[in-house]
Amino acid sequence: MHYNITSLVPDMVPVATVPILILMCFLFLIWNHEETSSIPGPGYCMGIGPLISHGRFLWMGVGNACNYYNKTYGEFVRVWISGEETYIISKSSSVFHVMKHWHYVSRFGSKLGLQCIGMYENGIIFNNNPAHWKEIRPFFTKESTIVLKIQNYFDAWQALLLKPDIFFKISWLCKKYEEAAKDLKGAMEILIEQKRQKLSTVEKLDEHMDFASQLIFAQNRGDLTAENVNQCVLEMMIAAPDTLSVTLFFMLILIAEHPTVEEEMMREIETVMGDRDIQSDDMPNLKIVENFIYESMRYQPVVDLIMRKALQDDVIDGYPVKKGTNIILNIGRMHKLEFFPKPNEFSLENFEKNVPSRYFQPFGFGPRGCVGKFIAMVMMKAILVTLLRRCRVQTMKGRGLNNIQKNNDLSMHPIERQPLLEMVFTPRRNTNKNQGD
Repeated sequence: MHYNITSLVPDMVPVATVPILILMCFLFLIWNHEETSSIPGPGYCMGIGPLISHGRFLWMGVGNACNYYNKTYGEFVRVWISGEETYIISKSSSVFHVMKHWHYVSRFGSKLGLQCIGMYENGIIFNNNPAHWKEIRPFFTKESTIVLKIQNYFDAWQALLLKPDIFFKISWLCKKYEEAAKDLKGAMEILIEQKRQKLSTVEKLDEHMDFASQLIFAQNRGDLTAENVNQCVLEMMIAAPDTLSVTLFFMLILIAEHPTVEEEMMREIETVMGDRDIQSDDMPNLKIVENFIYESMRYQPVVDLIMRKALQDDVIDGYPVKKGTNIILNIGRMHKLEFFPKPNEFSLENFEKNVPSRYFQPFGFGPRGCVGKFIAMVMMKAILVTLLRRCRVQTMKGRGLNNIQKNNDLSMHPIERQPLLEMVFTPRRNTNKNQGD
């Protein structure tokens, strides 16, 4: 019998090459990730690892996912978000390195999500265009319906930041977020136009040169676009009402839970100011109040994550960092790991001694530190002093910081399931007439 051997080759070759191709792909994947294999974290597993990693961020929220990975793998962890390598860092020396260098001033997030809310390469909070961000930042360093619009906008920002691109292909999923962003932008446009008209009629511009005015004149000079002005004013509006209000809410609960701390602050307030109202010169002398604010932000932070992107290759504490790598600084966890004598307790003893800046950074620092940190401290001191002089603070029965449900995604927020009054303010008997008016 005669056999045509060559006729068998086309059928045999594909079968024989399948395991070889799989082996080659496997070896290629291992080789492609050998540089980062020394960094702790979940395995790549032929692409399954990145899918699970991103899924965990979407499921648990950014803050909870970061804490999970740091607790599981250590203080310098490699994960993936949208298929991009992302380092989660809670080691103080590494955090300090990232904050102080200019090549980490960029941020990261879903391009489509940021475009939806107007933050992509715009404004200051999540502007990931370093050159444009540098032009806008100086404007920030100089200076009941709307509140609901702000809250809806913030919810959209938090929900869309890390969403995969496919999410934005399904219009009904992102429709409510687009409407929330459009609603607040529309309100800002009306306010800016009113301001523009007012500026065109005033006789002395010097008396009206505030934050919005400088942005409007920058637009007139061609330095900024109308969209830039709108977004900058919008971000100035959303920065304080959300984070500051939640921070003060947590502080009031801590005051109610620690009456001895309240007494210490009251003694200092009476010593510094007596019966008169608080003045700017009093701020540096309110050391106990300041330490209370710091300890509150350390123990129960509202913003416990800082997100950056590497703009060039680098090495952090011996770990290689490639250009384009996402960085998440888990400062909330860092504040409970090093230096403080009672890291897991709320205690003013944690700030009795001077705390080196590398161990405590509630506002961040360096080229992209929070531009509003000084005014935020002044506002918190003024609000706390005013409230404490007039009222005693109590929580509703059975309510406390530990049993209030919180959502830790882009920032920490209490979950408000019912419109219940959480705090009770009782007027102090020794409140004088001037304070009571």
